[in-house]
Amino acid sequence: MYRQMVESNDRATERGIERQVLDSESRYYGGTIDPFSGVAWVNHTTGTPTDMCFWGAALSNPDSTYYRDENLLERLRLASEFVLRHQHSDGSISPGWTNYHSPPDTAFVVVGYSQLYQLLNQQDWAPLKPVLDNMRLFLERTIPVMLTGGCHTPNHRWVLCAALGFLHEIFGIEEAVQRAEQWLAEGIDITPDGEWTERSNGIYNAVSDIMLIHAARLLNRPELLEPVRLNLRMMVYLVHPTGEIVTDYSGRQDLGSKHGLSSYYLPYAIMAKLDQDPIFAGMAAWADSDLRDPGVCSVNALVRLLLEPELQQTIGTTDALPSQYEVMLNEHFGRERYVSQMENVGHYGRISHSRMHTDFGAPVARIRDEETSVTVMTEVAPFFALRHGEVRLLAVQLASYFNPGYVPMQNMTRLPQGYRLTGEQKKGYYGPVPSADLPATASSSISPWYLLPHQTRTLTHEQTFRVGAEVLQTDRGWTLHLTGEKPQDIMMQLSFVFGSEGELSCEDGIETSDGSILWKSGKLRYSCGEDWLEIDGGEMGHLAATVREAKMPENCKIVLVNFMTPFNKTLNITLSPSLV
Repeated sequence: MYRQMVESNDRATERGIERQVLDSESRYYGGTIDPFSGVAWVNHTTGTPTDMCFWGAALSNPDSTYYRDENLLERLRLASEFVLRHQHSDGSISPGWTNYHSPPDTAFVVVGYSQLYQLLNQQDWAPLKPVLDNMRLFLERTIPVMLTGGCHTPNHRWVLCAALGFLHEIFGIEEAVQRAEQWLAEGIDITPDGEWTERSNGIYNAVSDIMLIHAARLLNRPELLEPVRLNLRMMVYLVHPTGEIVTDYSGRQDLGSKHGLSSYYLPYAIMAKLDQDPIFAGMAAWADSDLRDPGVCSVNALVRLLLEPELQQTIGTTDALPSQYEVMLNEHFGRERYVSQMENVGHYGRISHSRMHTDFGAPVARIRDEETSVTVMTEVAPFFALRHGEVRLLAVQLASYFNPGYVPMQNMTRLPQGYRLTGEQKKGYYGPVPSADLPATASSSISPWYLLPHQTRTLTHEQTFRVGAEVLQTDRGWTLHLTGEKPQDIMMQLSFVFGSEGELSCEDGIETSDGSILWKSGKLRYSCGEDWLEIDGGEMGHLAATVREAKMPENCKIVLVNFMTPFNKTLNITLSPSLV
């Protein structure tokens, strides 16, 4: 693992060298250009600090071909000057994509920059001093914003705590510990089964994990490792056989996108070493196989391994990991009890620049049988997803014109051979504002709609729409049994979303203007390589090609089944026998 990481770091070093701006007249002089935007940034992902970590690790490591390379050192000095020039006067940075003068994005950089500073500071090499002076000055300037700055999202709190811990370690400021304690006093947002608020398996789980690992050490709070253990144990069951993470129900931007395990390498490696846990070591080995380089600034694995050489000896094998299981996450979590308390908090369900994440703790079932991997989920558009060898059925989603858009399932219970899911939507109308509540503008020449107290209107003619789905495992695959009754004559649409890499054939279907297939009847077959699945149950109860507010993902193959309420519909999914 270590040797491969050193080699990949050298390759990343070369790529960064090619992207550094050496024109002294450029506003980006010394920075490295982000290939996605063509701009040099000071952020922890595509920004110059990430390339600095690659370069600093190479310069510090006798195993690197760039060890104490003076030309690379000069580039590192220029980069450190670029970072200082682009730090705001309040000590913060703006990452580029949003969040200008951002305390949490500054904290991400502080976490990575601090570790690189500590690594370089260990080197007995006098020419490093200008770089170290620049880096220390940058970190010192961040102290005010770290002591006063706020956040947007749940995971930002733990990033800030880690950053404050590093500033305390480097500068000895007790105020940093006190500020971190204020964030920690809010309590830890994780279910007993290990799910963080944002349900972000692809990105923010790993962020919360590594940041709390740092905070536990730096703030002398070993109890902060327990939620990390919970999440790392949960993640064992949230990876497909290919190493692709389950992102079908995420509450963040990784929703439905493809992510590997690489960001989990450090949390698993550190906790495997600490706990002597073979499962954690096996997951670290699996994550290592996904590493294309040591990682972005805030989580650069090689910098950490050079700071903690004992981590280089982490030995694990994926043979220790389960390949057959069925688990239902959050099955016993009292989510309804927590959600029901929102009314008494006082925010009325509104939050600025973020979201409430009321789907926190919603049940998710994961079933794996060797190369077949199934997810059954609630509180998101899809309720079913399947991988079978190379076959990727990315989502099965139910949409309606009742409350135009997807109908999320809200509850899940076990059945002898599967799961029962139910969803409910309500929609009504609102009467006139009572005369006693009318504002003065109502009787003036202009009465703006937004000045009326809409909360005082009386609800009328409310309608309730309930749907159900039974997801049942069979000897040959899976059966989906869908039901819905009132109101009558609601146009429904079931969508099957497949990976673009496979071949799709349909016995009786019509292609829409956007390339989707309206499936009328017969068999539907999707194949990829030697693996395939077949589905029966096509129907064309109406001709609508889309449902308003039910946006389909891009670069996928979409099959649509149209029907009307009431419905009692069964679809059978048959899997190729070689993997069943």
